[in-house]
Amino acid sequence: MNMNLDRDTLMYQISLTLVPGVGNVLAKKLLSHCGSAEAVFSEKKKLLLKIPGIGQTVADAIANHEVQDRVNDEIAFIEKYSIEPLFYLDAAYPQRLKECHDAPVLLYYKGNVDLNAEKTLAVVGTRTPTDYGRITCDKIIAELDGVLIVSGLAYGIDSCAHRASLKYGLNTIGVLAHGLDRIYPPQNDHLAKEMLTHGGLVTEFMSKTNPDRENFPQRNRIVAGMADAVLVIETASRGGSLITATLANSYNRDVFCVPGKVTDTKSAGCNRMIRSNRAALVESGEQIKEMMGWDENGTKVGVVQQSLFPTLSPDEEVIYKILETNKESSIDFIVHNADMTASKVSAALLNMEFEDIVKALPGRIYKLA
Repeated sequence: MNMNLDRDTLMYQISLTLVPGVGNVLAKKLLSHCGSAEAVFSEKKKLLLKIPGIGQTVADAIANHEVQDRVNDEIAFIEKYSIEPLFYLDAAYPQRLKECHDAPVLLYYKGNVDLNAEKTLAVVGTRTPTDYGRITCDKIIAELDGVLIVSGLAYGIDSCAHRASLKYGLNTIGVLAHGLDRIYPPQNDHLAKEMLTHGGLVTEFMSKTNPDRENFPQRNRIVAGMADAVLVIETASRGGSLITATLANSYNRDVFCVPGKVTDTKSAGCNRMIRSNRAALVESGEQIKEMMGWDENGTKVGVVQQSLFPTLSPDEEVIYKILETNKESSIDFIVHNADMTASKVSAALLNMEFEDIVKALPGRIYKLA
């Protein structure tokens, strides 16, 4: 544990996560009004009731809350295993995650890397990947030098992503759906130990928390929130990977999907996300770096000059000028400003995409390639 952290401070921080009726969103409201976890518990009940969302039941729960043996046990566990608690207001707390409205108030972290690395990618996918999925995962991560890889330490693509990261010298973080006193699935115990020296493990759950089904969607929001972008490699039409991708969309994160055969049920979710423009199609790590601006100079790819495209149709020229002026634009914005029908704009954009003049982004957004 960070020796600069006062035990009393940690006691109040953990206690805040245990107050009945106080979830992460409400806890942050309390912190915003009171300034610290300790101040929340010392605040007068009548002042607590003036905070939006705090009713009589919650105010009573805070006012009557007492230090529990459970809190002391958790602090002893943290100290014994050198776990770093990361409170929402701490500088070391993952700042990308902090931007998300439902971010955890308290995280428990064991590892040796900065969770605020410059480049961070979450990789998720099916728990039963094909050879195509495993090989593609390995190939993409091999090309992502200098990127922190985040995943969920589950079977399948998660494990492939962690192992490939270690194989190619990348740091990798596993986000758990249970406490740090266990590893689930247990077959990944050796992998998790290796990750502690080249990344680490993160969870919002206290020790002695079982990997119950309802914890995994909660875990997925941390995976999505900690990263700049999410890469999905093989997912069926339903599953946790789609939940993670949907959360990433809601957090305004870039989402990438590896396409699969139209007859392959394991790629149905990826293909559908690409088709609906909720994810960008990628086939390599180099494409991800280009789209994210993670080139060697750390700069975004420049706009290609129109002179390179002498065969633009009149409609395409209008669309090109709109994108040149407005950078990223929705298809509705383009339709309105081009004074064309949606079908004509869609046809022109499709042709321009085939010619690598424009790129489609999640949310039916387009930009110049």
